[in-house]
Amino acid sequence: MEHSRTIRNLVLLKFLHGFFLLVLCMMSTFPESAAFPSSTLLGNESDRLALLDFKKRITEDPLSVMSSWNHSIHFCSWVGITCHRATQRVLILDLQDKQLVGSIPPSIGNLTRLIEISLGINKFHGEIPQELGRLRTLESLNLSFNSFGGKLPTNMSHCTQLRFLDLFSNKIIGSIPRQLSSWLSLTILKLARNNLSGTIPGWIGNFSSLRSLRLGGNNFQGSIPNELGHITTLQIFLVGENNLSGMLPSSIYNISSIYVFGVFMNQFHGELPPNLGILLPNLKEFYCDINNFTGNIPVSLSNASRLQVIDFATNDFTGTVPGEILSLSINRFGGEIPRSIANLSTQLKTIYLGGNLLHGSLPNGIGNLINLTVLLMSNNYLAGVVPEEIGKLEKIGQLYLHDNKFSGPIPSSLGNMTSLLELSMEKNNFQGSIPPSLGNCQNLLLLSLYNNNLTGSIPQKLMELSTLSISLDLSENYLTGPLPSNVGDLVHLTRLNVSNNKLSGEIPSTISSCTSLGGLYLDDNKFEGTIPHLEELDISSNNLSGQIPEFLGKLGALKYLNLSYNDFEGELPKEGIFSNVSSASVLGNHRLCGGIPQLHLPACHKNKHHSSGGPFPPKVVIPISCALAFIIALSCFFSARSMLKKSRDGLVTSCSYKDWKLGVSYSQLVESTNGLSVDNLIGSGSFGSVYKGVIPSDGTVVAVKVLNLQQQGASKSFNDECKALRSVRHRNLVKIITSCSSIDNHGRDFKSLVFEFMPNGSLDSWLHPRDEDQSPSKRLNFMQRLNIAIDVAYALDYLHNHCETSIVHCDLKPSNVLLDEDMVAHVGDFGLARFLLEASNDPSLSQTIYGILLLEMFTGKTPTDDMFIEGLSIYKFVAMALPDLVMDVVDPSLLLDLEADGSVKECLFAVMQIGLSCCAISPKERMLLNMVVGKMSAIKDSYLKVQEG
Repeated sequence: MEHSRTIRNLVLLKFLHGFFLLVLCMMSTFPESAAFPSSTLLGNESDRLALLDFKKRITEDPLSVMSSWNHSIHFCSWVGITCHRATQRVLILDLQDKQLVGSIPPSIGNLTRLIEISLGINKFHGEIPQELGRLRTLESLNLSFNSFGGKLPTNMSHCTQLRFLDLFSNKIIGSIPRQLSSWLSLTILKLARNNLSGTIPGWIGNFSSLRSLRLGGNNFQGSIPNELGHITTLQIFLVGENNLSGMLPSSIYNISSIYVFGVFMNQFHGELPPNLGILLPNLKEFYCDINNFTGNIPVSLSNASRLQVIDFATNDFTGTVPGEILSLSINRFGGEIPRSIANLSTQLKTIYLGGNLLHGSLPNGIGNLINLTVLLMSNNYLAGVVPEEIGKLEKIGQLYLHDNKFSGPIPSSLGNMTSLLELSMEKNNFQGSIPPSLGNCQNLLLLSLYNNNLTGSIPQKLMELSTLSISLDLSENYLTGPLPSNVGDLVHLTRLNVSNNKLSGEIPSTISSCTSLGGLYLDDNKFEGTIPHLEELDISSNNLSGQIPEFLGKLGALKYLNLSYNDFEGELPKEGIFSNVSSASVLGNHRLCGGIPQLHLPACHKNKHHSSGGPFPPKVVIPISCALAFIIALSCFFSARSMLKKSRDGLVTSCSYKDWKLGVSYSQLVESTNGLSVDNLIGSGSFGSVYKGVIPSDGTVVAVKVLNLQQQGASKSFNDECKALRSVRHRNLVKIITSCSSIDNHGRDFKSLVFEFMPNGSLDSWLHPRDEDQSPSKRLNFMQRLNIAIDVAYALDYLHNHCETSIVHCDLKPSNVLLDEDMVAHVGDFGLARFLLEASNDPSLSQTIYGILLLEMFTGKTPTDDMFIEGLSIYKFVAMALPDLVMDVVDPSLLLDLEADGSVKECLFAVMQIGLSCCAISPKERMLLNMVVGKMSAIKDSYLKVQEG
């Protein structure tokens, strides 16, 4: 028995020996990846589990990207996953721009064969896990445009194969760890727009393959290390918007490959080398504005043949203008503009020469620079005639020639500049008439010609510029004739100034169509007739007469009224604007009586009848009181007619909120708003008025926007707003309930939109409260403003980056930001919305309008404030104050917050920086909206941490 068992064991051993020999032979014919199937299977399972763990960390997935990550298909077929064909190990994890919200789990370190991770443009948060250091084969890591916080993980020093690192626009803090000096293979390093601090490490100079170094928008201090000059492959060098100081190291100029060089918004000083253009011949963009550089501008910059932008603005350069230069703004350069400026590259896009002591004339060859988009030569002593050939600059968007001594006619060739957005030629000696050809500039937002010697009438064609929205200023000239009757076509204009001219005739009634006007200045002319209804009205020093109607005192929107030096008579109202002696002026109207005691007018005699046989001047008089009586009579007639129609049609069926969402009739809207009563009027704006309405059946309060279809473009505005609101849904956008396109009781077209009602009104009423709102509760503290600013940023980011068709809200202002009962902001009024696929609009306009709003929110100044004259704007007002004088420009109503909490100052500075960045002249320098959201949220988090501590 024992013997047979031994024989069986020997046979078994021989069989196993033969089997293993066979296996070894077979393995020798297979590739290495198949030689150890057990390890491959283990690795596959480890990858699968790591990916499932990653999926668990995703808390929001609006595009349902992760739905494919399930057990029904192999993980190598999941969205965003690329595997090695033979080993089935994960090589690439790419979920960029998928609107994902979540965090990265430590288990990502188990994907040990990864060579690329791309999670940019999402909403990931939390810290970058140290376990990334286990990915020894990782070559590319892109986590840009997220909200990652914490410090840079030191364990990533083991990722020695890393070539591409992009952490742009996150919330990473701390210094750059010394351990990361092992990244000797890096070609791209993007750490801009974070909260990094400390100094720029000199060992970065050992990255001999580095092509792009972007460290801007952080809190780095100290100087630029001399060792960076060793990176002879560097092409992009951007360290702007930090707290760096000292002199630029001479070694940096040895990198002849650099074509983008940016050290703007720091505290650098010293001189630039005179042969800068020879040392850096490949320069395409050069930014050193807002520093403390001294000395002369390098004459050799013309050697940089690729140069498109150069900016030395806001430095302390002194001396004369040497040779061929491009930008010397806000310095003390003298002499003439060199004739050779016409020989610069036709690829040049911007020229800044403003704020110097330049004299002489504008060079004739300026028209050769056909790709210019910005030409700024304001605030100098330039004289002579502006050459007609300037009209060759058809791509120019901003032309600033103001505050000089130019003379002769305004070139009619300016009408060729069809891309022109802003034209500023005020405070010169221009003569002759305003060229009608300016009406061809169909994209113009601002036109300023005030304080010249212009004569003749205002061209009718100028009033056809429906895009004019910022300002039209023709004041302080010698213009004659009437104000064109088609002035009502300027439906988006916020400021119109024609004061101090010789204009005559009646003020056109069509001016009431300019519903966006915040300021109208008609003083010191020879106007006659009646008064239009506006928010800010200055019609002093004219020949207006008759009684002042009481309804002016009931216009809650009116903030300032100047009726001085006319010939008004009768009793002065005491309500509204007339109750505040500082808000209304009636000087020089000697036949007025009554009013508040502070005005010291004579008492009125109740039985006195005013007669036209009195000492009236020899002119046509249209008594305002008669016109008002006629309007009231008409209103009564139409109201009675409406009531009669209602009685004939029977009672209007009461519908619930749910029913209204399916559609609403004209009669139902009239009933809900008490007959569109003035008492229900809660605001007015572009193309219409907004009324408070109540759905009779359930008491739901709504806002009813009624379009003024007599106004040109109102129907298009209605269609645009419907189109925009139909396709968008976001918590920070005003929600539309329904719309109504019908016929009113007079047989006229009627269009209306119904929205959710916002109990706390508009942001404008909180930022700029009227007299009746001067209660302590009607004030926004710092945290409230910050939350509102973040809400608006989220809304704009959604419209621009996350809609099927990107939408630019072209009319963002405090009156179009509404606040619900919890003070959450909702952006509304899409009548001027533009769809980027339908028009060649500048997508960076969203950043600009947000930046202006942000500055207004924290300074308390409107962009049209009276203080912003002679070239000063809200942008310059803030820019000149930063960083040391930020407290001098803050809204005074925030001072209590500031005294109680010193941490607010630092946050205020950061907010103001974002506002300025959004308004940068160059569109490519404007902070992206998703970056704005991240930065503003980081400021809020920082502030709350301080409060909690």
